[in-house]
Amino acid sequence: MAITTYHKGFIGRAFAVLGAASAAAAAVEGHRRPKASDLRTLGIDPANFPDTRRG
Repeated sequence: MAITTYHKGFIGRAFAVLGAASAAAAAVEGHRRPKASDLRTLGIDPANFPDTRRG
């Protein structure tokens, strides 16, 4: 049972990371700031993320 829970957690986390990475990449390409929640999911501190408008 624990193995099944581990795999569900791992797969769910993997999809969350892929979704956050896709959303953050689209925001940066569109010259917008990614959502803070997407950055946190990727392990990036939103306060340290560069401002994309100054480029």
